[in-house]
Amino acid sequence: MRMRRKRNLEPRMEACADLLLARGKPCKNLKEAAETFRALLDLEKVFGNQNPTELEIGCGNGGFLLEKAKCEPHVNFLAVELCTNVILTAMERTRAAGLSNIRFLNIPAEILECYLEQKSVGVIYLNFSTPLPEKSREKQRLTSPRFLEIYKKLLKEGGRIEQKTDSAEFFEYSLNRFEEAGFTLADVTHDLHNSPYAEENIVTEYERNFSEKGLPIFRAVAVKGIDPTDKPRTSAAGAAKEQK
Repeated sequence: MRMRRKRNLEPRMEACADLLLARGKPCKNLKEAAETFRALLDLEKVFGNQNPTELEIGCGNGGFLLEKAKCEPHVNFLAVELCTNVILTAMERTRAAGLSNIRFLNIPAEILECYLEQKSVGVIYLNFSTPLPEKSREKQRLTSPRFLEIYKKLLKEGGRIEQKTDSAEFFEYSLNRFEEAGFTLADVTHDLHNSPYAEENIVTEYERNFSEKGLPIFRAVAVKGIDPTDKPRTSAAGAAKEQK
């Protein structure tokens, strides 16, 4: 069902203009835009410091990044969200919280390279991305090969992707694509809330609603540019051992 346009959307977006770094598509053809359009951001100028930068793709209403930004004031955060209705809520929440270390991109993830320098990001967060199980939509999954190639360019050496999902099928798909793309898998868990990683986990509203039904949350870290023998993945076969 199509989301209803927020009341006074444009004036409210304008009121958050200082938080919004980019909006929309430079042209209708995303492939053409990614290849020809460049408006690279000077992140040091944007944030007024040289702090490390982390990126969430599909920030939703901003709950995760607001908590991260509060806990880590010396990290700069970029939030990407395609839906204008949704990103507005995240920006207004950021404004109300008085946080100065979050900025927003209201753009498709396909054109991130138009705005971000290569090797400019330390961490990419993928929290509860839409699984898109239909085979015909595989290229649109945020862990498909075409997106992983973008992430590899944006990530610094040793940078990482942190994924959380409630879909077992999407999780296994993602683990396989990470490895095929040359990432090293670490900290893989098939039941996040009953794992050693639960204590440091920031629980989103969606995540809480899902886990309260007794259903597991899946999490993995995919690291760029390290020896794959350093930290082996926990395979699906090892999930049962993990729960003991």
